[in-house]
Amino acid sequence: MHVVATAGHVDHGKSTLVRALTGMEPDRWAEERRRGMTIDLGYAWTRLPSGAMLAFVDVPGHERFIGNMLAGLGPAPAVMFVVAADEGWRRQSTEHLAAIDALGLQHGLLVVTRSDLADPAPATAEAQDRLRATSVGQAEAVAVSGVTGEGLPDLHAALQRLVDRLPAPEHSGRVRLWVDRSFTVRGSGTVVTGTLGAGSLAVGDELELGGRRLRVRGLQSLGRSQERVEAVARVAVNLRAVAREDVGRGDALLTPEAWPLTDVVDARLTGIDPPALPAHLVLHLGTASVPVRLRALGGDTVRLSLARPLPLVAGDRAILRDPGRHAVAAAVVVLDVDPPLLRRRGAARERALELGESATRPDLAAEVRRRGALPESDLTGLGLGAAVGQASLPPGVHRRGGWLVDDGAWLAWAHRLGTVVDEWARAHPLDPAVPTEAARREVALPDVTLVPPLAEAAGLQLRGGRLTRPGVVPSLGPAEPGLQDLEQRLRADPFAAPERPDLEELGLGPRQLAAAERAGRLLRLGEDVVLLPDAPARAMRALAALPQPFTLSEARVALGTTRRVAVPLLEHCDSRGWTERVDSSHRRVRR
Repeated sequence: MHVVATAGHVDHGKSTLVRALTGMEPDRWAEERRRGMTIDLGYAWTRLPSGAMLAFVDVPGHERFIGNMLAGLGPAPAVMFVVAADEGWRRQSTEHLAAIDALGLQHGLLVVTRSDLADPAPATAEAQDRLRATSVGQAEAVAVSGVTGEGLPDLHAALQRLVDRLPAPEHSGRVRLWVDRSFTVRGSGTVVTGTLGAGSLAVGDELELGGRRLRVRGLQSLGRSQERVEAVARVAVNLRAVAREDVGRGDALLTPEAWPLTDVVDARLTGIDPPALPAHLVLHLGTASVPVRLRALGGDTVRLSLARPLPLVAGDRAILRDPGRHAVAAAVVVLDVDPPLLRRRGAARERALELGESATRPDLAAEVRRRGALPESDLTGLGLGAAVGQASLPPGVHRRGGWLVDDGAWLAWAHRLGTVVDEWARAHPLDPAVPTEAARREVALPDVTLVPPLAEAAGLQLRGGRLTRPGVVPSLGPAEPGLQDLEQRLRADPFAAPERPDLEELGLGPRQLAAAERAGRLLRLGEDVVLLPDAPARAMRALAALPQPFTLSEARVALGTTRRVAVPLLEHCDSRGWTERVDSSHRRVRR
């Protein structure tokens, strides 16, 4: 299937032409047929000489309905531009062509209607000259009469040549279906329609809509039920569990987690000097129409703040319209959907210089350099394409796990991480190992998963979620002699754990004991029982020599200790799986 939108001045015969080509009525509303003027989008289709189906999106020509026109033109890959032979080029002809040029449409066909009322040659010549100066370029022209049918066979053939020139669609791409119509079907629920420009849809697929996950209940294309529809196509999607009022024109059905939503973009304008524009405009992209606030950055670049987030990607083309004038104000090319904050004086000017050096699509090395690190999962959403192999990465960029990292940022982060670890050790001698999350925050790393490879690059030791310099151990300072005295006592009598007053007399409070435990010099069982780290292993040798099973009292005697020590020590052995309870009063060593 192929999809073509109409364009042209009001009352130049667009709907009449579509009706003659398809035998279908594109005007859906009774008021449109009564007034003889298209107000909203219309849809019809026909079969081309090759057998391929061609769907038309018929747009209104009156200036009051330019928003509806842009919603129909936005998602279309090609345009059929209509000019009446008896009236020639008119004001809305210029407006519609400006929109086509702003959207960058390159595939078009000029149709001069009402050739039965006037010589089509003058209108054809002027229209071709005007089209030639836009993105459409040199367009084939056909003169027809929608009333008499003269020229319609030639038009069918010309339409076939037009669609033959269209690039092949991407069937495996992510879906962004801009909704142009929504309604309810009794017994089925909510149905939305749109032009599928890339990817494919199938019954049962899961899609995102405004952050919600929805399931495709049914599909139709050109009035027929389908199990699967591939781009390019007009498609009607029956959605599960969504109310009619929750979806409408300007919304988009998306491949889940493939389209980041953004409400701030940096863009390039053409057609006008940005400072000449008002600050408040309307952005038209796809079928969406969203109020925006414009901030000129410098040159032809601007920052647009959207009233609501949209699924955008660098390279998207859009239109800015002044709602007070019903006119196309400027063409927009999206450059960055995740722009940096502008906090410093002069930051806007610096940003304009950066954007001025960039092409229409963002540069991978520049984007990684600006952020320091960029998750590979974000590449597609930012318009940077799919993940690439290391051999294809630009100079100065390397892969670290699931991230692309700038080499300069990596070296700076490694230096900063070493400084953070050293400062922490000086400030916390009892606890010189800094937690990884605290280190991440101090270094301003974007994700904690980057800490391990960065620690390795910085020559640091990562153990138990904490970072130190190799060989650094907690320093007990004045409490060190007391710790050594305690170690000597426990080596002589492994299970004679001192009580709290004895520990305090040695200068060993909770902080000192915690530091000694982190250094691997003590083992704490609860708050009050302190032993050497090898005490459980020594206990197991004594317990294994007892008749099995054994009681707490028998274990206490075998270890030569008190109930205060024996209970937490046995519970520790239970937790390690070395011993197990047999009943409420007996344990045994697990073999």
